[in-house]
Amino acid sequence: MKNALFFAALLGSSLVGCQSKEKTQTMEATIVKTPFGKLEDGQTADLYTLTNSNGMTVKITNYGGIITHLTAPDREDNYEDVVLGFDSLADYLKGHPFFGALVGRYGNRIGQARFTLDGKSYSLAANNGPNSLHGGKKGFDKALWNAEEIRADTTVGLRLTHVSPDMDEGFPGTLNVEVVYTLQNDNSLRIDYKATTDKPTIVNLTNHSYFNLTGLKRDILAHELMLQADSIVPVNTRLIPTGKLMAVEGTPFDFTKPTPIGQRIDQTDHEQIKNGGGYDHCWAINRADQALLRFATVREPQSGRIMEVYTSEPGVQFYTGNFLDGSLSGKGATYSKRFGFCLETQHYPDSPNQRQFPSVVLRPDETYTSSTMFKFSAK
Repeated sequence: MKNALFFAALLGSSLVGCQSKEKTQTMEATIVKTPFGKLEDGQTADLYTLTNSNGMTVKITNYGGIITHLTAPDREDNYEDVVLGFDSLADYLKGHPFFGALVGRYGNRIGQARFTLDGKSYSLAANNGPNSLHGGKKGFDKALWNAEEIRADTTVGLRLTHVSPDMDEGFPGTLNVEVVYTLQNDNSLRIDYKATTDKPTIVNLTNHSYFNLTGLKRDILAHELMLQADSIVPVNTRLIPTGKLMAVEGTPFDFTKPTPIGQRIDQTDHEQIKNGGGYDHCWAINRADQALLRFATVREPQSGRIMEVYTSEPGVQFYTGNFLDGSLSGKGATYSKRFGFCLETQHYPDSPNQRQFPSVVLRPDETYTSSTMFKFSAK
C-alpha cells in the first residue's frame, strides 16, 4: 500500500510540474501533411505531423491509421520518440507486427476463426494458426483511410474514416468507422472510436502501439507498471481464453502495485506465463461504469518518463513483445525480444464465442463508441 501511495504522490507532483511548464509555453499547436509514399496499387499515403504547444509531436499516417512516431519528455524536458515503428512507408509494407496500427474489425483473437451470431455461423480468415487475429489477413491496419485535419484553439487532431464492406474478411455488415486522434496541450493523445453497421456484426477496435519509454535505447524490462485490475483472462496454449477469469493475487500477473515488468516475466513454472511466452494476456479492468478511467501507469526509472493510460473499455491486452526477434529495425534501434510493450484497450479475446464475456455485438440501431487516452509526464 505504501508503494502505491508513493507512486500516486509521484504522479501528482509530476503533473503539477508539467502544468507549470505549460503556462510558460508560447508555441502554437500545428498539424502538417506530407506525402509518405505509394502503395502497391498506386494510391498515395500521407503522413500527418501533430505538434502541441509544448513541442510534443505525434506522426500518424492514413495507411492503417499508424502512429509512426510519438515524442515524450524526460525529467530534463528532453523529448524523444517512445514508439516502435519505421521512418518510411516501404518498411511498413514489407510486413510488421501491427506497429502503431489501428486494429479491426476485431482486435485480438477469435478461436478457430469462426463465430455464431443470431443463429448464423460465420467463417473468418485464419491468420494466426487456426485463429483469426486482429481482423484477418487484410484488416484495418492495411487500409488506406480517408483523413481530415482538425484544428481547435488548444488542440490539433486527425479524423480518419473507413468503410468496411459486408463480409470483409468474413465479417457481416457494412461497417462505417471513424477514429479521431487528438493531441492535447497536457501532453496526452486521445483516441475516440465510432462505428455503425447495416447488419448485426461484431466490433472490437484498438490501437496497437508498442511503447518504449527509454527513447528506444534499452528493452522494457525495467519499466515499472501498475494496473487497476484484479484478474486476467487466462488462455490455453493457442492463446484462446478458457472462459473464466483468474485472480492475479499471488501470481506473476499482479501489477496492483508498481512492479518492474521483467521481475516475474520468466516464471515459466506458472502455466499462464508459459502459455504466453511472458505477458500476452487481457487484464479485466476494475471498473463500475463506462467512464474514461485511468487504469494503468508506467514509469521508466532512468529517464523519469511516466505514461498514464485511460480507457472506457472493460479490458486491456498487455503484451511484452515476446515475438520480436531482432529481425526488424527502425529509427536506429533493433527491435529485439521485449523491446516494446503494448497496452491494447479492448473487449476480451474470443468474446463472440464466450457468452459470459461482455458483448461485442453491434446492431443497426446502435453506435459503437470507445475512447482511450495516453498521457505523458516525467519526474
